[in-house]
Amino acid sequence: MRVGQMEGAALLDGGTGLGEAGRWSILAARPWRTIEASDRREASLTFPGATPSISPMEGLCPGLGAELAAMAASRPREMVEEDGRVPPFLGGVIGFFGYDLAPRLERLPRKAPRDSRLPDLRLSWYDTFVAIDHRSAEATLWAVDLRRQGPEALEERARSWRRELESPPVRLPRSRITAGPSSNVEPSAYRKAIRRTIEYIHAGDIFQANISQRFEAIGEPEPLDLYLRLRRRSPAPYAAYLALEDGRAVVSSSPELFVEVIGDRVETRPIKGTRPRGATSEEDEAMLAALIASEKDRAELAMIVDLERNDLGRFCSYGTVRVTEPSRIERFQTVYHQVATVEGRLPRPATPATVPMELIPRMFPGGSITGAPKIRAMEIIDELEPNRRSLYTGSIGYLSACGRSAFNIAIRTMLVEGNRVTYQVGGGIVADSDPQLEFEETLHKGRAMREVLEGSA
Repeated sequence: MRVGQMEGAALLDGGTGLGEAGRWSILAARPWRTIEASDRREASLTFPGATPSISPMEGLCPGLGAELAAMAASRPREMVEEDGRVPPFLGGVIGFFGYDLAPRLERLPRKAPRDSRLPDLRLSWYDTFVAIDHRSAEATLWAVDLRRQGPEALEERARSWRRELESPPVRLPRSRITAGPSSNVEPSAYRKAIRRTIEYIHAGDIFQANISQRFEAIGEPEPLDLYLRLRRRSPAPYAAYLALEDGRAVVSSSPELFVEVIGDRVETRPIKGTRPRGATSEEDEAMLAALIASEKDRAELAMIVDLERNDLGRFCSYGTVRVTEPSRIERFQTVYHQVATVEGRLPRPATPATVPMELIPRMFPGGSITGAPKIRAMEIIDELEPNRRSLYTGSIGYLSACGRSAFNIAIRTMLVEGNRVTYQVGGGIVADSDPQLEFEETLHKGRAMREVLEGSA
């Protein structure tokens, strides 16, 4: 994983055995531009010729839309052609939108103070990367002239990368965790939060809410080591590794797609319903059968599908939103998940600015990790969870110069900040939820991350 050791590494990872969703891995590094924004503080970089705010996202990062439009205009014409051998990312932006961006998009409370050094939004521009096609087992180095530097500069950049990739990787130290991971709430307090959520449901405030708990570990973490071990222990089609400055990093093995845009088609794939994998084949089959037979999980997924249809309908062309797959079971190494697919058609083909400037303000955060109705569910989340979520249940992904984009839901995600590693796990609470079973489900979902931090994976 030589690219992962380069400055500003951004790895969006699929893998074999993960279907079409996991076909490609994009390994980028050395961004030429980065923006961050948090709370009321404006982006660390403002762009020349910034226009007056036209959307909540534009208000957060003035000039962002214009910058993304300029990136699209600079792409080579031949990159526009669809080709089964061409990766979905052809240079552009890789980054994340944290869950704590939500109060900038909607009027929402924030009870807990900020306790993370990660920003609410971070986007970095990349024009050189390695694309791995797991279908053909081919890896290709791409250098794209998004900055209009000319062919000589492009070739020099490609030569520099080839030299770097051919050099032996630096030996990666193994992470050393000395304390934790331990939860920020007692099991009894988490169960109490579940019971309070059920009371809100019976009172008619909501149909469902996602309530989480956070785990923290202290030691000497090596982020890339954590990522490589998590990827082996729990491979997922929307995995990601982002190396930030000042000892910060994002380590994610997410199985869930928040939004993907190809041309004028937009798709979301919410997850609702989880069972742990069994220790024996018989136990494994019993867990699968229990998920398939669960009326509670089917109802939970149906509620979120309705929410996502409504979110897509806020921007897609009238009459185009449809549920293409009401329910399917997806198998991962540690859990089974129940997944649905909802898609719609945009009023026009996407540009790199479509997702952050138009779709994100209407859809963010994903309904599967908030609840329904979404706004009231997020108010209850703020009341019952003792900490801000930071990036957890936000989104990590890319905006390609060719107009395509894809962002995950940032679950199964560890945040590294110096000597501290945190991760959160939660579940959707409905009227007939059992507080103890919901607590146990969070442990199942966090199992791979716990094993990685404890050194057993």
